[in-house]
Amino acid sequence: MKITPSFLLPILLFHGFNLVLAISVDDNQFVFSGFSGANLTLDGTATVTPDGLLELTNGTTQVKGHAFFPTPLSFHRSLNGTVQSFSTSFVFAILTNYPNLSCHGIAFVFSPTNNLSTALAAQYMGLTNIDNNGNASNHIFAAEIDTMQNVEFQDINNNHVGVDINGLHSVESHYAGYYDENDSFHNMNLISGDVMQAWVDYDGGITQINVTIGPIDMSKPVRPLISTTYNLSDVLMEPSFIGFSSATGPINSRHYILGWSFGMNKPSPAIDIAKLPKLPRLAPKPRSKVLVILIPIATAAFILSVGIAVAFLVRRRQRYAELREDWEDEFGPHRFAYKDLLHATDGFSNKHILGSGGFGRVYKGILPKSKLEVAVKRVSHESKQGMKEFVAEVASIGRIRHRNLVQLLGYCRRKGELLLVYDYMSNGSLDRYLHYEGNKPVLDWAQKLQIIKDVASGLLYLHEKWDKVVIHRDIKASNVLLDKEMNARLGDFGLARLYDHGTDSHTTHMVGTMGYLAPELIHTGKASTLTDVFAFGTFLLEVICGERPIKEDAHGNQILLVDWVLDHWHNGSLLDTVDPSLQDHYNVEEARLVLKLGLLCSHPSTNARPCMQQVVDYLEGDTQVPEGPELASTHQSLNELVLMRNKGFDPYIMSYHPSSLVSFGTISDLSGGR
Repeated sequence: MKITPSFLLPILLFHGFNLVLAISVDDNQFVFSGFSGANLTLDGTATVTPDGLLELTNGTTQVKGHAFFPTPLSFHRSLNGTVQSFSTSFVFAILTNYPNLSCHGIAFVFSPTNNLSTALAAQYMGLTNIDNNGNASNHIFAAEIDTMQNVEFQDINNNHVGVDINGLHSVESHYAGYYDENDSFHNMNLISGDVMQAWVDYDGGITQINVTIGPIDMSKPVRPLISTTYNLSDVLMEPSFIGFSSATGPINSRHYILGWSFGMNKPSPAIDIAKLPKLPRLAPKPRSKVLVILIPIATAAFILSVGIAVAFLVRRRQRYAELREDWEDEFGPHRFAYKDLLHATDGFSNKHILGSGGFGRVYKGILPKSKLEVAVKRVSHESKQGMKEFVAEVASIGRIRHRNLVQLLGYCRRKGELLLVYDYMSNGSLDRYLHYEGNKPVLDWAQKLQIIKDVASGLLYLHEKWDKVVIHRDIKASNVLLDKEMNARLGDFGLARLYDHGTDSHTTHMVGTMGYLAPELIHTGKASTLTDVFAFGTFLLEVICGERPIKEDAHGNQILLVDWVLDHWHNGSLLDTVDPSLQDHYNVEEARLVLKLGLLCSHPSTNARPCMQQVVDYLEGDTQVPEGPELASTHQSLNELVLMRNKGFDPYIMSYHPSSLVSFGTISDLSGGR
């Protein structure tokens, strides 16, 4: 058969195209200046928009998205050989509807698989889950760009870059920014909505990892933001996938990749900035000024004068405008003027921030008239449903007066915000003294014991001494604040519930923090004073042992602190659980009493737990703590942990119920007080 040139041409073009692809893969080099028509493996909420943006998350809460290069790459020079040098750069942006609030971030990741379906959203960023985080079997290397501070991962702040190996606990991290040509450091706000560029480089010869970020309009900084040594030959599988992972938590952020390039044993190709797609516009477009321009000249001066005067008055009115409804008049004594709170905090200046959490920030302020130091919690709310009941309850709790309770002085509502005003606690929250690494202050035995007695006294007042029964529902170290004389006060009543003495609580929503939740609360959702007692028992052990309520044993397994202490009690080594930072400078009998009391309060059976009056009697030595069968069955199964995780509870960071408005009152880890 005769073969004509016209017949051969399509065949040659087809094989020539395949040859180009093969050379591209062999060279292990590619560049995407926008992603229109790009061949990527996407899952979750990840998608390529019509404009060519790689959108990892779409503004929905509690979701994750992944985008991987479709074929795995060979990084090892030979089987079990060293990992070769590589370089990558990508252009990214993070958009959020909330000023200064976003969660979580973006991770550039190397993984043995592109199926990360078992990974969790929120703080796990779609990379790992609570069971496998940190396991060497993950074979994951990632460069994270994170916008949340997660205490369990020991994040340095809520605006940082980190190098992660097999989990979200960074081996090296640095707050976001870059060094200029004069070696001066410039901060960057990752959630400013600006387009930024990142570079990740690995030198296989000296096993050095460099991570750099900078504004889109400048070249790559000479000095990297992070430079650390880690042999990735011990981490990466052969072959491995490369790509991006991102996730959201309770705040509906959007994470975008605009361009991406990669090179093996050579610099990554330059991304053509001019060809990058534009970010979507979340804010409304500015109004047209055409009408103003066309105003007749003859009347311009008069109208301009009137307009300036009106604008000045309106702007001044809006600056201090509050949201007030008729039903709030009965709560007038507890309401602050927004103008006073704005002036007290210098316009909510960043220099006055005491701490931040899942729904807002806390600012130190000085009230202009009384000169009283206060802490102002500024939280957002989008829904009016239940707000009347919530504010009514806040106002009711605001009437409580006790030396061991943080005083809620009042509140203010303005537009989409709720502002809660508390006494200022100059020494911050107790967990800063128990769990933070570095130059943390150390509590002596007398201080620990007095803090325990203070919290017990405050909780007794809530349960039995006030006009109504108050169930706190979130007793933990981060909600215990210390005044200037180191007196402890129980705070954060955002989850509290009130009911009349002699009646039962009707609460059926399970809220709280993992490790402090009583078994019956996990199964039924019904809170009571005895669920508070259970949490207080865990708090006792946390203070005396210096350990979190969920800790790791010698084999790296997660166990409940109460189980760990109980094992030592059974083995006759109870005092071995006392915080080693005390260096044996403590009262042995008092320590034994508090540890046994913690076990008794944390008993899985409600009938075996004491009430708070009995707890106070035990602490004051008026009654002896039981020794026998009451403690013998205190063990709690790790199945409770699994059940809590399945219900969506994140340890340490924040406590919330996804559909419950009262969650706006809950912000954990406020290291500077309220």
